[in-house]
Amino acid sequence: MIPARQTLSKPDIQLSYLEWNQGHKPLLLLHGLADHALVWSSLGDELASDYHIIAPDMRGHGESTKPDRDYTFESAIADLETLMDHRGWSAADVVAHSWTGKLAAIWARLNPKRLRSMILVDPIFIWKIPSAFKITFPILYNVLPFLKGMGPFASYEQAEQQARQLSQYQGWSDLQQQVFHASIEQKSDGSWGSKFTISARDGIFEEVMRVPGLTVPINTPTLFVQPEKGVNRQDWQLRPYKTYLKNLQISQVPGNHWPFLTQPKAFNQTVKAFLKKQK
Repeated sequence: MIPARQTLSKPDIQLSYLEWNQGHKPLLLLHGLADHALVWSSLGDELASDYHIIAPDMRGHGESTKPDRDYTFESAIADLETLMDHRGWSAADVVAHSWTGKLAAIWARLNPKRLRSMILVDPIFIWKIPSAFKITFPILYNVLPFLKGMGPFASYEQAEQQARQLSQYQGWSDLQQQVFHASIEQKSDGSWGSKFTISARDGIFEEVMRVPGLTVPINTPTLFVQPEKGVNRQDWQLRPYKTYLKNLQISQVPGNHWPFLTQPKAFNQTVKAFLKKQK
């Protein structure tokens, strides 16, 4: 099933999203930093017959508006709640990857009635980061693999050559090629680069540093998806989730930090099985 591209106009931004509108149970899919809604294509197709699925391009990403500022968790959550209200959803199951895994945990603490369940896919930055760590951000921007695709690049071919070396594109499947193609654009100076903006990158990193993720017990049914080559491999990394998430299941899947792109079949079945239990 080919999802429809939709746009929701808010006073401050326009939020672009993909919608699979075949099923009826509300399901919200949230991509990670520097990604966009199309990364969920395989999962959306797998679940479309049972779920009404919305996958937004988060502000600063994809086809959504890219403001110069205001990348707080509060604003991102307000975007999502406005989108849910627009569709008449009082609550939804939520799948969130990487940075939005922290966002989902904060959302479940602030407004738990909006999340029927949450699936955290290899979440990162769950703790508040010490302010002194900010001086290392420029180094992180240069070494984090998923940010190396931002560019600028002299040509589309050069951008693709770089993308083929990134972890999320291992295998270079048709899906991965589509995701890459939709993530990049030609700039006004003729160079090529990511649709994800520097303002969004800097604003989100600032917010991740400032706001802790898990601070009180949360009873929302939660699946922690732990890829075998993901970033959460040690017990100390899982400890905050085990401590604060009181209805937690951990499932290991093959693949790296992007299992929905590198091992989509196993990932889809894991998510599908958990959601089925939430009935």
